[in-house]
Amino acid sequence: MKKILFGILLVASIPSMAGKQYEIASPDGQLKAEIKVENGLSYSVAFDGREVISESSLSMSFADGMEWGKKPRVTKFSKKSVDTTVPSPFYRSESIADRYNVARLDFKGGWGVEFRAYDDGIAYRFIYNGKSPLTVASEEVTYNFPLDATAYVPYAKGRKDDPYFNSFENEYTKVKLSEVDRDKLVFLPMVVDLGDNVKVTITESDLERFPGLYMKGTGTTSLKGCHAAYPKKSLQGGHNNLQMVVQEREDYIAKSDGSRTFPWRVAIVTGNDKDLAATNLSYLLASPSRIKDTDWIKPGKVAWDWWNCWNITGVDFKAGVNNATYKKYIDFAAENDIEYVILDEGWAVNKKADLMQVVPEIDLEELIKYASDRNVGIVLWAGYHAFDRDMEEVCRHYSDMGVKGFKVDFMDRDDQEVVDFIHRAAETCGRNNLFLDLHGMYKPAGLNRTYPHVLNFEGVNGLEQMKWSTIDLDQVEYEVMIPFIRQVAGPMDYTPGAMNNGTKHTYHADYYQPMSQGTRCRQLALFIVYDSPFTMLSDTPVNYDREPECRDFIAAIPTVWDETVILDGKMGDYILTARRKGDVWYVAGLTDWTPRELTVDLSFLGSGKHEAVLFRDGVNASHNANDFKKETLSVENTTPLNVSLAPGGGFSMIIR
Repeated sequence: MKKILFGILLVASIPSMAGKQYEIASPDGQLKAEIKVENGLSYSVAFDGREVISESSLSMSFADGMEWGKKPRVTKFSKKSVDTTVPSPFYRSESIADRYNVARLDFKGGWGVEFRAYDDGIAYRFIYNGKSPLTVASEEVTYNFPLDATAYVPYAKGRKDDPYFNSFENEYTKVKLSEVDRDKLVFLPMVVDLGDNVKVTITESDLERFPGLYMKGTGTTSLKGCHAAYPKKSLQGGHNNLQMVVQEREDYIAKSDGSRTFPWRVAIVTGNDKDLAATNLSYLLASPSRIKDTDWIKPGKVAWDWWNCWNITGVDFKAGVNNATYKKYIDFAAENDIEYVILDEGWAVNKKADLMQVVPEIDLEELIKYASDRNVGIVLWAGYHAFDRDMEEVCRHYSDMGVKGFKVDFMDRDDQEVVDFIHRAAETCGRNNLFLDLHGMYKPAGLNRTYPHVLNFEGVNGLEQMKWSTIDLDQVEYEVMIPFIRQVAGPMDYTPGAMNNGTKHTYHADYYQPMSQGTRCRQLALFIVYDSPFTMLSDTPVNYDREPECRDFIAAIPTVWDETVILDGKMGDYILTARRKGDVWYVAGLTDWTPRELTVDLSFLGSGKHEAVLFRDGVNASHNANDFKKETLSVENTTPLNVSLAPGGGFSMIIR
């Protein structure tokens, strides 16, 4: 790893001075943060000379009465610049430029605050240099805005007795800052639109040994952070007895031992939506990889059983959770170079929360051998409590059996207890050469950098919602929101690939034979637009085999990339994405329910003519969303390509 540090300035033993101010700017000089140390600690942010975050205070309080940020006394101030490149082998590019300026303030009492300024954001975190254990009572996280801007907020759907118990799945509510519901939690990321294309996206990164951050409205132009308190008493329950339901919480949010850094508080600031969709701050701010040998980590696509309800037809066995059905999935995967097959909920005895109790209809050893002989890996679903109660034995046992990874589900919390579980699960799976896909899960917060075998995360209102939701859930608009909001926090297990597609007028919920909102070509495009190193094919093998052109196109799309370029986009309206693997480019676009013509700038291609395979909406896709047209054409980097998209439409293209 190449690393360059320059422009280092150290000032030691600075006496406490009222009204002392410090400044840090992004490498391009467009973003500036002013840090103020008076009776308290605060900062403000300007973008291109315009204030985007007004003076906002930060502090941390402890159970023993100690407070960081109240009457602080600076003992040292330092600045430096960093220009390096970090590897990102299982993400949107093989490596990412990491260029920023740092300002660090150390204070009397053994604590400090570090600010980083990137070209697309400002982040800060608390640092503890002492050795004594800490019990954190609360952290003050404030975002004051200079005007009553429009916010896009995902409200947590918490339990009545515990608002912090939620699955981190919801649409975005568009509301003025002063009207953000003060009685609801907002999970992150969220976006504040200040007008003139300037947006501030609030999120966090490097979340470890600490609970996740939520925001709450105040009835003003300010947002205040809050955290779930540490669980004091929990009972087994929830979905199929696979969760731990908190009955009572402590009067503190976190406990930790010794010196440490705390999670980054991140404000991504951009002047156009294309830059917002392209940001890598969540990844860059995370701790570097703790997995030395990554050769065993194999991203890929996976044939999935649950969304399509094991809907196999034309066979002489009863489809369901049994070996005959999964052999059909394995055969489909093998025939189409799909790397994995997952056994979702049902393979272990229901309501026992014991992953060693396998239902009699499943012979795992036989299935694993059958799959291995066909170069297909087996992945197992696991409920949170079932996985946690005997994690070491479960991982050892199934790794020895030949299982490749686990999809762990239904944590539905991000208090410190669950955050600690996630890190322990990542470490344990890493030691046993098992990868992880996390559902019922909070935002990635950079975990995919620290543990690169954690390939994918839910925390998204994914395609599964189409099994039971009416058209009132506008999934088409949501799908052109999340590249600019949820995806800035990391990969998404959205589970695309529906072969039964509906227009605004023909879509309807069907749990057993589900369909998507929007066109067939939209479903193909999701495989390219969304970051998803472990991508589920949601539909049944029978439906894919009825649509061989679409099946073959999906099978040819990689899940990790050498390069990603966001060509164009407007949050909630459309997005255009190009990705490269080797010398092949994959280009895709999505629109909302508004039909539109997108112009694809192909200047990223090399010179000369290139052969492209294009899937675009059929001329009748506005009436029958299954309609598509496949074309082979010649393209070159000097001539933009115009593509017409139907309402709820999309297009995909492979350029060789």
